[in-house]
This record gives sequence, C-alpha cells and structure tokens, in this order.
Amino acid sequence: MADATQSPAPKGATGVLVLADGTVIWGKGFGAEGDAVGEVCFNTAMTGYQEVMTDPSYARQIIAFTFPHIGNVGANYEDLEADNPWALGCVVRQDVTAPSNFRAVQGFDAWMKSNGRIGLSGVDTRALTRRIREGGAPNGVIAHRADGVFDLEALLAQAREWPGLEGMDLAKEVSCLQMYRWEGGLWRLGRGYGEGVSTSPRFSTSPRFSTSLEMSGEGGVSTSLDTSGVGLGTSGEGGISTSLDTSGGREAEQTPFVSSEVEKPGTAARPHVVAIDYGSKRNIFRNLADAGARVTVLPATATFDEVMAHKPDGIFLSNGPGDPAATGEYAVPVIRQLLETNKPLFGICLGHQLLGLAVGAKTVKMHQGHRGANHPVKRLADGRVEITSMNHGFAVEAETLPANAKATHISLFDGSLAGLELTDRPAFSVQYHPEASPGPQDSVYLFGKFVGTLS
Repeated sequence: MADATQSPAPKGATGVLVLADGTVIWGKGFGAEGDAVGEVCFNTAMTGYQEVMTDPSYARQIIAFTFPHIGNVGANYEDLEADNPWALGCVVRQDVTAPSNFRAVQGFDAWMKSNGRIGLSGVDTRALTRRIREGGAPNGVIAHRADGVFDLEALLAQAREWPGLEGMDLAKEVSCLQMYRWEGGLWRLGRGYGEGVSTSPRFSTSPRFSTSLEMSGEGGVSTSLDTSGVGLGTSGEGGISTSLDTSGGREAEQTPFVSSEVEKPGTAARPHVVAIDYGSKRNIFRNLADAGARVTVLPATATFDEVMAHKPDGIFLSNGPGDPAATGEYAVPVIRQLLETNKPLFGICLGHQLLGLAVGAKTVKMHQGHRGANHPVKRLADGRVEITSMNHGFAVEAETLPANAKATHISLFDGSLAGLELTDRPAFSVQYHPEASPGPQDSVYLFGKFVGTLS
C-alpha cells in the first residue's frame, strides 16, 4: 500500500485499487478492463463467490474476499442470485486458477470479463480488511489495464468525488420493472431447481444500472463500456451472454416480465405472498415457495393499492442496496399502510430496516458493516445462537425502537440489532439472510414461521 502521488506501478502490475485517502494497492488485473468507483467492503465467506457477486445488495460496491482461494471452482449457470453481477468488482489474494469443479461451465476470469466486472488479484487482503475494520469502508476505484498504465491522480479524484452510499437510493435501480410471478424451488444436486408454484416463465432480463468502465482506445480516445445489459439470465435460469450492450442500461428496451394467468392445479390453495422487490435474491423466493407459498413480485415503487390489488395473504419486504432512509422516502408510507391491514408481514435486510423506519425507529450507517457467512446471532426468546449470512452496511438503532416493537435477535459480534417484532401487528423482520446462499441454514425456519401465519 502506497501513496497515490508517489506510487509507480511495480513490474507486472496490471490492476490497481485507489482509495479516497490516497492509498494505492497494486495487483494483477483480471476480468474486464476499465475502472469502476464505489464503496470498498470485505466479505468473510469461504464459499459462494458467484452468489455474492450477483447479490443486488452489493450494488455500487467493490468486494474484498478474505478467503484466499476465489474462482477455483469456476462459474456455472445455477449459482446466481440475479441475472447479472451487481458488485462492481472484487479483490482477491491468490491468482484466479482454471476451474476444478464438475459444475463449472466457465472460468471465473472469463465470467467476470463477459459480465464487465473488474478483478484484482495478488493483494494482501488481510491488510486491506484490517484497514477497513479500523478506518471504515472507504470509497475507492478499482482499475484494470493490460498495459499497466494508470492515471493515478485521475483515479484518486474519481474516488474522492464519489458521494458514497449515504443518502443513495439504489432500490429503484436494481428492482424489477414490472410485476411477475415467481417460479422455481430449491436446488438439489443432480436435479437442479425444484418446480415452482405457477406456470409463469422466468423473466429473460433484469433491470440493470449502468456501470461505465472507462477504457482507453487507440490514439488515446476514451471509450465507454456499458455493462448495463451484459450478463446472465438470457435463457431460463441464466445462460451466459458475452455481448456488450451500449444502448443505455435502464433506458434500453427491456423484455417485459411475463405472468401466466393460469395457475397449476392446487396452487391457488396455497397462501399468496406479495413480495416488494428492493433488490431481492432469488433464493429468498425459492424458500418462500418451498415453505408452501405462491409468490407475486412487485417493483420497489409499488403503491399500497397496487399491492392490495393482488389480494395478498401476506407481505414480504426484500433485501436490497443503498441507504434505507433514502429508499424509505417512498417505501415507508406504503409499509405503514400495509401494517394497518393487519396482514402478516416479513422483512429481510433492507426490508428489516424499512420496517424499522415505518414504525418510527432510526437507521444508521455502520462503521464497516456485516458481510459474510459466519455471523453469530442470538435469539433473545430462548438464547439460541444461529450462525447466519449477512450483507448490510446500515442498521436499525435498537434504542430508537418504539414501545410496540421489541428486539428479537442481536449480533454477537457487536450487539447490534438483528431482528425485531411488533407487539400489536403480525409483523417481524431480521437483519440477516435466512435463505443464506451462500452460508449456513440455521435460520431457514423463519420462512416456515411466516408462511405458517398466512390464511
């Protein structure tokens, strides 16, 4: 780690991470060439890097993986939490090797490149993690050029000018654009994903925000690679597409979500969950379906009337990226109206934070956040400890909970609030991810708890 103004590239360096405080971290670039600016965070999971990279909650973030061997099992069509990666890039310790796994259909390097995402290997990720733990999650720029030539001053200026995640509403950018009915159950080895509860096909594209990776063309001309339309999911559960879309991201023509009006025999008797998508992971819906629900998904901006028009038995508030206070500007009034219906409500991650805001609690930006698959959480009702997956940089302040909301879970890492429940409404939420993906399944029972309350 060196200062940006006095840091010549070491021999063989083709990638760099420049932090807003001037720190320069050199390495070997892989994946797409270009640069991207965002918040630098770390994830402690030992498995599931493809699920992590495609989690919409990582929008506008650069992930430093603490586990040294990332990419060694390659990439496949099934371990996807969205149609394309939402994380801007990743930083890893060891060079990415050829895949060694029977499920791999592509190397991780090639997968990153085909999806317009930048990687940086050969980094002392333990030192970087320690820096984040001590100084907080910084803004930074990750860059990759095969010729190893970088304008460090320009990259530093870019990192310093980026406003950061506070005050940023990203749910609208990662949410679906239209209503659709979820299809697909849990994955089983040798069988793939189980059958869902409706006949509607999966949508063929997902909403994407534009991440312009600036690349220097011939003659010094700067060209922009728009990754907004590059990715997975163009066929079924995710065929890999290597075409580059320069049509402008969300403004480009989208294939609409298709929803069948004909339900399979017996599915109409299942309780109906209407899920508001603030940046949801696929495995959340799979677990709701596995617990016995049929699921209809609506965009983050869905109104109270739009939700109720689907005659839900219960409401689900999904995970997602960005500042909950910013998303809450339009989400909280809707959630307050939904609470007045007395219909059961369940929130995860951002959904948990929005429920907290809806009942009058406050949220706060965390120093480093919680991201990994080994986070211990204590269930206050009986003292049971659950090992959970987490991915959040904001939290509900427990001391601001109103009288009609009680804490149900706390993090054993720092004591922060990890779950709440209302005493006068059938509503509860958790800060962590009971669906895991990746991670342990100690908390999967929460899906059964929620669906079991539906009439």
